[in-house]
Parts: sequence; structure tokens; C-alpha cells
Amino acid sequence: MALHCSRACKQYLLHLAQDNIEFRLPEIKALLSLRGKQFCPTENFKERSPFWVLNNVSEDDVLSIMGRTVCAKSVFELWGHGRTPSELQASLQKYPADDMAPFIQKESTYKINVYTFNKTLVFKDRIKKIDALEFLPFQGKVNLKNPEHIFCLLEDYGSDPNNIPDEPFCVYFGRWIADGQRVLIRSHSVKTRHFIGNTSMDAGLSFIMANHARVKAHDLVFDPFVGTGSLLVACSHFGAYVCGTDIDYNTIHGIGKASRKNQKWRGPDENIRANLRQYETEQFYVDVLVSDSSKAIWRQGPLFDAIITDPPYGIRESTRRTGSQKESSKPAEDFGGESHVPVSMAYHLSDIFSDLLSFAAHCLVIGGRLVYWLPVYRPEYREEIVPLHPCLRLVSNCEQTLSSHTSRRLITMEKMKEVEDSDKQALVLESRFSPYQGHNAFREKYFSGITKRSGKSDGSTLVNGSD
Repeated sequence: MALHCSRACKQYLLHLAQDNIEFRLPEIKALLSLRGKQFCPTENFKERSPFWVLNNVSEDDVLSIMGRTVCAKSVFELWGHGRTPSELQASLQKYPADDMAPFIQKESTYKINVYTFNKTLVFKDRIKKIDALEFLPFQGKVNLKNPEHIFCLLEDYGSDPNNIPDEPFCVYFGRWIADGQRVLIRSHSVKTRHFIGNTSMDAGLSFIMANHARVKAHDLVFDPFVGTGSLLVACSHFGAYVCGTDIDYNTIHGIGKASRKNQKWRGPDENIRANLRQYETEQFYVDVLVSDSSKAIWRQGPLFDAIITDPPYGIRESTRRTGSQKESSKPAEDFGGESHVPVSMAYHLSDIFSDLLSFAAHCLVIGGRLVYWLPVYRPEYREEIVPLHPCLRLVSNCEQTLSSHTSRRLITMEKMKEVEDSDKQALVLESRFSPYQGHNAFREKYFSGITKRSGKSDGSTLVNGSD
């Protein structure tokens, strides 16, 4: 359990939420990289644990992280740890007195909390554990209501609720520094949002995507499948200027049938801009356009600091693009004359992702990130089916399960270089000999789980599809 490095650098203990577990490490890594720091795991690091120790970071670094993260609950300056009370005491007694001194003065006030993961302790047992820390040289007064300093004893009893040990696997003690931004999940809930759609992205996931993309103040962020703008809301919260496009005229203009229960039609001020006004970030709203993402409308060259999007999967929202008679397989006479142009045509998922990566390679700045959702049929999934591009580096790939047989992967990529002629030629060859086109049948495979048992669902639904 040798967690402590040289005392030249302090260690900090992250207490993480136990939802969206796969998204936590990429989020913390991304937020550390904004500070020019790397995640340095300890020897016994466990990704699914509720407690992580951060090395080689400063208090300013962890305060910056906690000012953005929705995956971490709290962070503590780690004073000691151990598997047993005696190990904890020995570890605490090694903590430098100079580092401890500012928080144990006579004129200071403090309190000690006890937190247990996967086990509930009665009040009497909590008091016993606090009393066992009497060897610590606190000189100040206890103040339970408004203390200057808060300390916490954190005990980890594992993650199996059916096999809870009598004694914790590890005990930590530290000084509370800050809480994360879990409050954003409630304050920005789509349940209380002014303008929503059938596929509005969950607030927590929206902020996770913004963090994976390293969105920061004064960035220009673009969503090519903007929908009702949930991702723009999250990015504007961090001070980024936001814009987007969508092929759906009614959604962009906030007209037509409402998605909210007991409301038939959308009101006159239900639109994306009104959502940003609701959260007091309207000053970061650039604009949204009715546009087909398969058609180039932007000037060539780097433009966006981040591209964040949730393409349509064909479940709740159709995957369509604008078409022409030339592209259609039907003869002209079937359209009632040579002058007819079809309004829209099928837009296969494989083409959506190919176009998206190509757009990101051309329009992202160097170091800019693309973050998007990739729906997959789980029995066929393998890493090779994740679309790649010569100019984009795969940063992370996280799974969110949708049903027993389907899921979606949150893909984060970073632009490493500008597009060259050799890259274009390589992509043409790759498109001709692609080993996998299964994304195009995702809709049929998704619904196969609903119809295979006498028309009954397997108990799972697709919460978000295109926003």
C-alpha cells in the first residue's frame, strides 16, 4: 500500500461517483492535460475504485479539476492511509508537521466526517472511529456547523454489496479541499429545460463530453447535429462560443409539435438560444443553421477548437441527407418529370462517421478534439470497427450500454496534423476495402431485441439518439 511519493509533492485523494464509470478516467486525464499535467497512477490503481490517488499535482491543479468535473464528488489532501487502524496511525505520524501546522492551530475550528463506501455505520460507531484519531495534534476547537477546516476519514469496503467485509480494504484520512460539479446534473436537467426534443442529451453526459473535448473559455465549438442544443448548453457553461447545424428546419427554428408531456405545440420562444438564456450564457451563442452535414458549407482550413456531437442513429431520428435526381437509383419518370429533385435520401451511418472525421480533420485546429457517439451492435463489436483518420489520434473509447445487445461508444479524437494529399489517397483506398459496414444495419439490429420475444422489449430503451 505504498501510495506516498516524495514529500516534495503532496498527494490528493479523489472520491469518485459510481455512475458513468468508464467515462471517469478520460475526463480526469483531459482536465489534467488542460493544466499541462499527466495522470500518474499508483502501483495498486484500480480504475473502478471510488478512490484514486493523484500524484505530481498541486492544490491549484486539483481545484481546477473540481471546478469542472461531474465524475468526481470531492478531493482531499491525503494525510495518511492504511489497511488497519495501526497502519493508518503510522502513516499519519509520518506526515510532515510543517504541512499539517496551518490547519491545527489553536485559533482554528474544524470538524471530522466519516464516510464509508459500500457499508453503513451507525452513529455510535462513527464516533468511535473519530475518537480513535485522538493522537492527531489538533489544537483548535470543534465546530460542526461552520468550521474553517473539514477533515474526512474515508473507508473502502469494496464494490460487492452481497459480500461486505467486516473491516475495510483501505482507510484514508485527509483534508477536504473542494467538491466537484455534480450539482450541474440537477441544475441543467432536461426536465426543467425550456426547449427540449425527443433525443435531448442528458445533462451529465453533455458535461462529460465537453470535458473530454477540453472545452475552455473563448474556444469556438461546433455541433453538426445540434438538435435542441444540449451540447451547446454544456460548452457555453465553460465559456466557449458555440454554434451548430441541423438538417431539421423545425428543430432549428423551434416550431412544430412539442416533445414535452401535455403540450401539443412548441411556444414562440422555444429554441436553442432561449436555452442558453435560461442558464445565463446567451453571450456565448454564435448561431445555428439549417444545413446538411454531408455538404461542405465552411471555408477550408482550421476553424473550430472542438467538435462535439451525437449523430442520429436511425432509431428516434432518421438518418437523412439532401439528395438530387442524379444520386437517386430511381428513374426520372418515377419522380413525375426530369425537373424533380428528391427532398432527402438515406444517409448511411458509415457515411456519417466518414464525413464527420473528414470534416474534423479539415476544420479542427491542431490539438482540437472531436467527441462523438458511435452506436454498435455488441456481439459484433471489436476495436477495428471504430472509424479512424490519418490526421486524428484516438484518445479514448468508452462504452454506455443501451440494451443486452446494443451500446454506444463515446469516441474522443485529437487532431495531430493537417490533411495532406497522401492522407486523402489512403482514405479512398480504405473506403473501398473497409472490413466493416455493420453500422449501417444498427437500426435493424437494435429493434431485433424488441421483436424477438413476441414483440416484447428486453427491458432497455434508447434514451438519447441525436442531440
